[in-house]
Amino acid sequence: MAGVDRVADLVALVDGLESLLERSALAELEVEVAGTTVILRTPEAISPSLPATFPVTEGLDPEIGAPVEKTAPPRGAHAVVAPLTGVFYRSPSPNAEPYVREGGPVNAGQVIGLIEAMKLFNEIKSDVTGTVRRYAAGDGDLVKAGQTILEVDPA
Repeated sequence: MAGVDRVADLVALVDGLESLLERSALAELEVEVAGTTVILRTPEAISPSLPATFPVTEGLDPEIGAPVEKTAPPRGAHAVVAPLTGVFYRSPSPNAEPYVREGGPVNAGQVIGLIEAMKLFNEIKSDVTGTVRRYAAGDGDLVKAGQTILEVDPA
C-alpha cells in the first residue's frame, strides 16, 4: 500500500502545481521532491520548432512573463550564470559580508552567492578564477536560470 500512497501523494502534488501554474503568469514550473522531478508547461511554452527539453521560458520574467533584459558580458569578461531560478543573495545572512566583492579576487569553486528556490538555499560557485568585475544581479533580485549573476575578468 505504500506505493499507492506515494502515487496518490504525487498526483495531489501535480494537481496543486497545475493550479498554481494556471493562476500565475509562469509558462513553466519545475519542482523536485524526494528525487522525483515534475515539469509542468503551459501550451504557449511548448514550441514545435524546439525540443521539449529546451527551456522555452528563457528570457522571460517568471512573475509577469515579460522579456528579461539580458546583456552579454563585456569583452574579455566571463559570465557566471545562475544554474536555477530563484532569489539571489550576495551574503550568507543580511548583516554578513558578501562572499566576494567587486574588484576583489575570486577562485574557481569559491562560493559567490546563494539562490533561494523553494525555501532551499543553494550555494552558487564561480567556475573561473580571476577578478570580480561586477555583480550583474542585485542582492534579493529574482534571477532566472542562465541569467548572468557575476562578471569576472579571468586570470
